[in-house]
Amino acid sequence: MKPLVFRKKRRVRQRPVTRVRLAITKGDTVRVVRGDDKGKEGVVLRVLPKLGKVVVEGMRVVKRHKKATQSGDEGGIIQFAAPIHASNVMLIDPKSGEPTRVRSKRNPDGTVERVSAKSGRPIPRKR
Repeated sequence: MKPLVFRKKRRVRQRPVTRVRLAITKGDTVRVVRGDDKGKEGVVLRVLPKLGKVVVEGMRVVKRHKKATQSGDEGGIIQFAAPIHASNVMLIDPKSGEPTRVRSKRNPDGTVERVSAKSGRPIPRKR
């Protein structure tokens, strides 16, 4: 009979998490410019800066099978909006209603605001 051999567990190297600075915030209206939902508009529900993704209402809806739990939670097929990469959505200019790139501008009082690259008008943050 062979003696038991205990192997050392190898440590898996994980990539360092880098936060991506996004011009898009929760509550913004965006238009999807790539993918299956191209051309559709929706409101941003969540921003995931560590992944560089956003969750848009009604876009990239996926189905998951959920098992029932003992606490009375019912099982079944649930639908929810999955994250989309932030590069695949563009912020909507509130004045013209067209998608635009975003620039940042520092005011004389030190605050930073988002500015539409097309019209040059400020885009307010909805908090």
